[in-house]
Amino acid sequence: MNNENKEPIFEFDLTLIADFFRALDRQGPGGDEQTIRALGFLPATGPGLRVADIGCGTGRQTEVLARHLDGTITAVDLLPGMIEELRARMKRTGLSEKVTALVGSMDELPFGDEELDLIWAEGSIYNIGFERGLTEWRRFLKPGGVIAVTECSWLAPSRLPETAYIRENFPDIGTPAAKVRILEKAGYVPLAHFVLPQHCWMQNYYAAVAARIPDFLEEQGHSPAAVRMATLMREEIEHYCAHGTDYGYVFYIGQKPEK
Repeated sequence: MNNENKEPIFEFDLTLIADFFRALDRQGPGGDEQTIRALGFLPATGPGLRVADIGCGTGRQTEVLARHLDGTITAVDLLPGMIEELRARMKRTGLSEKVTALVGSMDELPFGDEELDLIWAEGSIYNIGFERGLTEWRRFLKPGGVIAVTECSWLAPSRLPETAYIRENFPDIGTPAAKVRILEKAGYVPLAHFVLPQHCWMQNYYAAVAARIPDFLEEQGHSPAAVRMATLMREEIEHYCAHGTDYGYVFYIGQKPEK
């Protein structure tokens, strides 16, 4: 696949991105079982937890967190359309009292030092950078607090050559071992990491993306920007189908040491 002259998806107008993705149950690869599995590595899940879900999208994982944790969640996303859908989801599921949804940027988060027990970021930390996010967000965690993120990583022993797609969308991709070293460098004690299975990509995410494309193009009047975006999404799916055993998301979970 030749993507040399194609722009990454995040370079499109934010309104166009929101129009496409707000209609999806998930805005990236993931699964309820994987979210619950990651929660199982938390050292403590007692009452009154303060949780931040950063880059929450329309809140599929936020709902899972709210159902399984005794505490309050602040869900933050840059796109107002995502927050609208998340609020509707929380109202529909009866979880509004546990979740506060805010429009905001992950590099200007509305939290004080040592305010949070848990920071969650599924499929979103790449927007700010894995190392930068881990480093800058650490101050928001209480001593003993936990961070849990998913990050695209190499999976195969002999990785594929870096395609244009990989360079453009995951410029900081590395092996799980390298990512764990970054986690430690950022000041966390690694608790666990595990690979998200392929169905988190194909069945849970890309199937919905492929089904969304025709309606999206119709809604956008087949504008040039919409056609380019749809083309990129199709090529992304093709790329994963060809190379999905070589790269994927890994859940990384680390703890800020007690003082």
